[in-house]
Amino acid sequence: MEIAKRRWRMPSAFTILFFLLIVVAILTWIIPAGQYETTKAGNVISGTYKSIASNPQGLWNIFEAPVNGMVGTKTTDGAISVSLFILVIGGFLGVTTETRMLDDGIGSIVKKYAGQEKILIPFLMTLFAIGGTTFGMGEETIAFVPILIPIIVSVGYDTITAVSISLIGSQIGCMASTVNPFATGVASETIHISPGDGIFPRLIFLVLTLIISVIFVMHYASKVKNDPSKSYVFARRQKNLEEFGNRSEKIADKLTGRQKAVLVVFILTFVVMITSLIPWTSLNKNLTFFEHLNHSITHTPFLGAFVGKSLIPLGNWYFTEITTLFIIGSILIMFIFHMREVDFISSFLTGMQDFISVAMIVAVARGVQVIMNDGNITATVLHAGEIGLHGLSSSIFIILTYIFYIPMSFLIPSSSGCAAATMGIMGPLGRFSGVSGSLVVTAFQSASGFVNLITPTSAIVMGSLAVGHISIVTWVKYIWKLLAILFVFTCVFLAVCSIFKL
Repeated sequence: MEIAKRRWRMPSAFTILFFLLIVVAILTWIIPAGQYETTKAGNVISGTYKSIASNPQGLWNIFEAPVNGMVGTKTTDGAISVSLFILVIGGFLGVTTETRMLDDGIGSIVKKYAGQEKILIPFLMTLFAIGGTTFGMGEETIAFVPILIPIIVSVGYDTITAVSISLIGSQIGCMASTVNPFATGVASETIHISPGDGIFPRLIFLVLTLIISVIFVMHYASKVKNDPSKSYVFARRQKNLEEFGNRSEKIADKLTGRQKAVLVVFILTFVVMITSLIPWTSLNKNLTFFEHLNHSITHTPFLGAFVGKSLIPLGNWYFTEITTLFIIGSILIMFIFHMREVDFISSFLTGMQDFISVAMIVAVARGVQVIMNDGNITATVLHAGEIGLHGLSSSIFIILTYIFYIPMSFLIPSSSGCAAATMGIMGPLGRFSGVSGSLVVTAFQSASGFVNLITPTSAIVMGSLAVGHISIVTWVKYIWKLLAILFVFTCVFLAVCSIFKL
């Protein structure tokens, strides 16, 4: 009896990161130790590098690094604040999912605008992009593919069009993340800046890349409708019509009153988060509305004590405050939806459970920085970069950073893990070249979202394609032109931002 050969599978992000821990620990025995002088804010000062005694990291240090990556050390801040935020936002999304507000909302829109494809495609892609740019909407989109396919196929399009609406829409949002906690949040926290830094250029980037993508999908959809043989899945057209054409999905006609109220709380929670992360007074000293409002609340007799004297003005919030915000949002949804306490706790913990791996990946990835810092080689690596980047323009640096993060995002599939493992080096290198930390974050997340449109290691890509019976090869043939356009546009956009210091 012939034994089947075991197929090779891409290692998980945990395995890759732990292997990276070992490699970095070995490097502490090889690379000379050094250090930079730093400002009070902890930023390295260019030209102040000096050699110091080496401190090679051993076996115990390797296994201890993920623990220290979570709780922090004298040389490295812990990831506990961002990991807890990830878990809480998972709980918030779990409670929201329990209400079926998102499922029924998008489903009712699909049903309402069936046949009005000129409205349906851009409208739905925009909704999915908003989900991607705010809360990193990813695997959740797979559930919408079976809802979209029957409608899209019935009006003369193909399954690729249906998958494009959810997959491209959501990942364009992730690529142009504004406050996505798993990309923008982790990357910003790693280099000690607010996730709101650089939000306005990212909003412009989101709008422009979404327009490009919508035009691409609509052009392909129109081509298929006018001539079905132009479809990349034309060979399966009859089978798709038989399988999806007459399928009657249970789609709600409209949201219930409670679901509408949940939608309001859901939107307001993210609006408050975005507002709280924008450094208003740094943008303009006269933008003191939230400062005055906060002072009025906290210094009003009884009201100040009732609300809490520790309340911080919007614009100065960080992970502690926005984590608290999502706890409050979750509780509000529970009361609005008349959810039983046992159902609320169950859905909140289930949502947290879905994101435990992400939270732990951040800690393991931060362990890489712990090994480098404790082994005194971080400054040496930065010094080599400082010398190598000498004379390099800011626009060239940021483009090279974007290109660097494309293979890195494939190697470390977790956007949170990739950010936590590498941003501690790339952020300071950016400052040497006159590039802001927020723009380095933008370059990183642009590459991460770009890779998520095509990588076969992504559950979002492979899951969506599997539902639509589309091979990864067919998907590549379809999407490569869009990828080429997005790559060139991103390089130009990043270069312009670096030149004008956006």
